[in-house]
Amino acid sequence: QGVTEGYNGTIFAYGQTGSGKSFTMQGVMDPSIQKGIIPRAFEHIFESVQCAENAKFLVRASYLEIYNEDIRDLLGADTKQKLE
Repeated sequence: QGVTEGYNGTIFAYGQTGSGKSFTMQGVMDPSIQKGIIPRAFEHIFESVQCAENAKFLVRASYLEIYNEDIRDLLGADTKQKLE
């Protein structure tokens, strides 16, 4: 809720390979009960923005993977490219 009040928000998923981080974050869209944190958060944020009166919003999102000390932008054009 703080994100819609102007605070930055971060969701950090950490754990062993194969422990379910990606599923928890992304989930599956059908059935909707299995949607992950990302689609649920986006729905909440954009519903709040739609209902707000006399306010302007700038929504930015990043989706990064840190693996073996390499950082990749999972929303970028080339998800295999490593970031500095």
